[in-house]
Amino acid sequence: MRTTNHHGKRRWLLPIVALGSVSALLFTSAYQLDRVLIGRSGSALDDYLVLDPGMLTDAISQLAPNVVALLGIVVTVVAIIVQLAANRFSGVARRFLNDGINQRVMAFYVVAAVMGVWLSVALHEDFTPRIALVLCMLLASFGTLLMLPYFAYVFWFLEPPNLIRRIREQASDAVGAACHASSSEAIADCQKQALDALAELTDISNHSIAAKDKIVASRAVDALRDFASSYLDRKGELPGRWFAIGALIRENPDFVAMDPESLADLEQRHTWLEWQVLRQYLSIYAESLGVMRDINYLIAIDTRYLGEQAAKRLDRELVALVFRFFNSYMRATLNARDVRTAYNVLNQYRLFGQNLLHMGHGAHALEALRHMSYYGHVSFDLTLNFVTETVAYDISSLCQTAHEASAIEVDDMLFHFLRLDRPLRIKSQERALLGVRKAQVKLAAYFISAGDHRRARLIAEDMREERGERLAIIRGELESVVEKDFWEIIDRGRSFEYMPPPQRAALPAFFDLLAEVQAAGE
Repeated sequence: MRTTNHHGKRRWLLPIVALGSVSALLFTSAYQLDRVLIGRSGSALDDYLVLDPGMLTDAISQLAPNVVALLGIVVTVVAIIVQLAANRFSGVARRFLNDGINQRVMAFYVVAAVMGVWLSVALHEDFTPRIALVLCMLLASFGTLLMLPYFAYVFWFLEPPNLIRRIREQASDAVGAACHASSSEAIADCQKQALDALAELTDISNHSIAAKDKIVASRAVDALRDFASSYLDRKGELPGRWFAIGALIRENPDFVAMDPESLADLEQRHTWLEWQVLRQYLSIYAESLGVMRDINYLIAIDTRYLGEQAAKRLDRELVALVFRFFNSYMRATLNARDVRTAYNVLNQYRLFGQNLLHMGHGAHALEALRHMSYYGHVSFDLTLNFVTETVAYDISSLCQTAHEASAIEVDDMLFHFLRLDRPLRIKSQERALLGVRKAQVKLAAYFISAGDHRRARLIAEDMREERGERLAIIRGELESVVEKDFWEIIDRGRSFEYMPPPQRAALPAFFDLLAEVQAAGE
């Protein structure tokens, strides 16, 4: 509240006081100087307030047109600004007209203009309405002083970050109102308000992507995350009727084409609003794919945040929903053959799985690994070698994290990891297979450094039939990397092939173990 009051004083009070003070000082100085030059005595205020009907006729007749002219200037300028903003973002005009400050300012100008019109016919030869005249004069003066801070407010109101903040607050307010709603109709209205606000945020983001405005698009994406986060905080306060999918929700374009069984599942799992937020993310993701990759990465980050928040609240249904949308991101990315975006999305998928392990949700982390393994196979078939290699190193990291956390799912994770490599169909897949095998060797070296020779032997047995030439390449490439930092700027922080000194020192022991297994097999 203090911050709001401070901004209010700075935006309204200070400009009006400053402009009014300067105007009063200049007029008073000039008026007093005129009185001194003509040798007039007495009070300046008394002279000023001596109102002669015969002399005021022309002045009063011009007062009303002046106020109306002020109103015309304000309306014209504001209309142009609002129209320009409405061309970029939908719903701007409606929000502008519904804003309390805009309504009060426009009402002030209309009232001042009406009073000026009425005053113009109130003057008689034997009567001067002094109070009404002074009041109209003050209203006209205040309206002139108000123009500059009001125009500043209009520009501030229509700034995209402020529009985004207000839309997010509208959605949050709708959820808050639903917590205390007493009827099904009121709850349905709150549901519609929330859905409309989410659609507006998506519209702002998509328009910004088309206009190459990354900053605004990012703010809209983060606003969706902030709303979803605040919604999860209040979800337990909502009445049961909130989770029912009524007619207003079913008419929404994102729900109208859904299978009735899927709608029933969302209703039963109490996740229709979270689904809608993530559905907006998927829409923005598709819009930015191949156009603005940073937005794709941001969506993956925000989706991970929501998934982690759901895991902390033990919301299994929402965690499963997050997996589905992560998988949808990966499918769209692989279909577009966008390797860089897949690399970034997989980074967030891996972090999600690792954080699930840290929170004790090993079963969820195993599910994440299974999905990543599937898309590793898909990318292998599409000959997207770097994506397959990325999947391999990320799964290796998940297995290592699970082992460090003493998760019971370690063996299941290792089982899926050892089935990531597949026979070559074409020669160009060699690089992908090398990447997978290097990731497996790295994990085996970790197991040996951690004293877990049983699991290291499982990896060695899986690699028993590998050709010596390929093994020599793998060993040479792994041993050649001694610096953790890649020679280019990357988001992951370290090179795929880097191993800490204890793990790197265990590398020869693994190849000795592999040679022993191969010899035993022969």
